[in-house]
Amino acid sequence: MNRIVQLGCLVVAALLAMAVPAMAQEGGSAIEFSPSFGAGIILLGAGFGIAKIGAAAVESMARQPEAAGDIRGGMILAAALIEGATFFALIVCIIALFV
Repeated sequence: MNRIVQLGCLVVAALLAMAVPAMAQEGGSAIEFSPSFGAGIILLGAGFGIAKIGAAAVESMARQPEAAGDIRGGMILAAALIEGATFFALIVCIIALFV
């Protein structure tokens, strides 16, 4: 856990160091969040969510092999719901890119 906290502090420090020149610019907005940035965040979140579902499903199948069919069905359903929300958000980002 201590390693995760150290890595998080390092990431925050790096982001702050990179943001200083952006904040010093004259005029305009300091940082622009584009639809492509939003699409990247959406894909990262979906990837982490599906990975967590898969890991939990495999672990629970290892603990209770007799319930593997039910667990697999629930995992596929949850992954499909995440994929649907991801595709919807990506379509919104693509529409925002061209509008």
